Amino acid sequence: MTETTETGSAATDAYRRDRSFWGMTATQFLGAFNDNVFKQLILLLCVDYKLHHELASDPYQSTAQALFALPFVLFSGVAGWLADRISKQTVVVWAKVAEIVVMLAGMAAFLSAEVYSDTLITLLFCVLCLMSLQSAFFGPSKYGILPELFAKHDLPAVNGMIQMTTFLAIIFGMAVCGAAKQWLTESGIGLWVLSAGCVGVAVIGTGTSLFVRRTPVAQPGLRLTPASFGVDKNTWRMLKADRVLRTVLLVSCLFWFLGGVLVPVVNDFGKSQMGYQDRMTSLLAALLGLGIAAGCILSAQISRASVRFGLVRKAAGGICVSLLGLSLLPWSGLSADGVAAGAGVLLVLLGVCSGVFVIPLQVFLQARPPAEEKGRMIGTMNLLNWTAMLFSAAVYKVCSSLFTLSPAVEEGAPRSVISWTFAVMAVLILPVGLLLRLEDEPLP
Repeated sequence: MTETTETGSAATDAYRRDRSFWGMTATQFLGAFNDNVFKQLILLLCVDYKLHHELASDPYQSTAQALFALPFVLFSGVAGWLADRISKQTVVVWAKVAEIVVMLAGMAAFLSAEVYSDTLITLLFCVLCLMSLQSAFFGPSKYGILPELFAKHDLPAVNGMIQMTTFLAIIFGMAVCGAAKQWLTESGIGLWVLSAGCVGVAVIGTGTSLFVRRTPVAQPGLRLTPASFGVDKNTWRMLKADRVLRTVLLVSCLFWFLGGVLVPVVNDFGKSQMGYQDRMTSLLAALLGLGIAAGCILSAQISRASVRFGLVRKAAGGICVSLLGLSLLPWSGLSADGVAAGAGVLLVLLGVCSGVFVIPLQVFLQARPPAEEKGRMIGTMNLLNWTAMLFSAAVYKVCSSLFTLSPAVEEGAPRSVISWTFAVMAVLILPVGLLLRLEDEPLP
């Protein structure tokens, strides 16, 4: 009995001794760090543009969110086809090489145009599209390779660790971006310096991707068809036949839709409604990432070798309560510092619940499809998730216009009440907590 237990324990911990695990974890960490430094830099500049031009609503962040989502919508399908057509390790390495090129383009944009000029914002939006395109091709191979590298019963732990380090990267990326942007602006040093650092991180990330071992081609000779740019007919057939898979995919779309609304709302809440500077605003966003990282590890520890949909249901309730708290916080009578502290606590709680929420969905979508369909399934997941995020950009734009007060408000009072958007999001996530009734599933 003891011998069996020890063997099982050793098998479960085997992924920790695999250099592919550490190579993939480091590669994902560095890529997420880079994405969030550069994307947060653009989003903060978007809010600056809004304030600089004295606009009532925020057209720039919603445009940036839409442009970032669009390449995922257009190319996630063909990225899933590519992940099944050639080795996923090959796609991972070349996607990281492409990241170096994209970050060099970002540095060139800052060197060639003045801050607050239309030229710079246009160039940065173009770079944002390229960054999104690179990520769109990276995604299906990044997640699809995990079931090929590791045992199925290790997937909750592997996903928990990779998601945890991903959100640690988001924390560091947003915090570094906010502090560095504020310091570089106050010192009169060009923002190209921050972009140059992103180039260096991309080079290191390309190096770590080489530690991931090559995996066999899932489906050699798979033909590229018009359907490959959307949802493959076999994937459609699988989704139509599998109600649980279909339901989990829809819940995943809702989650990423809310995430797409949340990031620009936190930025707008900090800078426009509360009047915080870049450092404090980015710190609030980073605290959300800290909570998600903790939630991912907690979810993995509770799940063990099972997909626990009960966690998703309970976490949805926690997300709803946290969002309602954030929406009411500015009217609590607290000082600006008190609101910042309260928002930080609620954002950490929101993040923990979000991490617990997303891990069972992620693991199920990786484990459920057959081996030859995993790349296209992850591509479909990305396509639908990013379609939801594209829609979230439009919803944020509507909320930004709707929750802006008229010029007749009291002198010195905030014009923006964007925090009401948190309440809208709470209403949208509530049905998951009330209605989702899926049975937990063991992972063999």
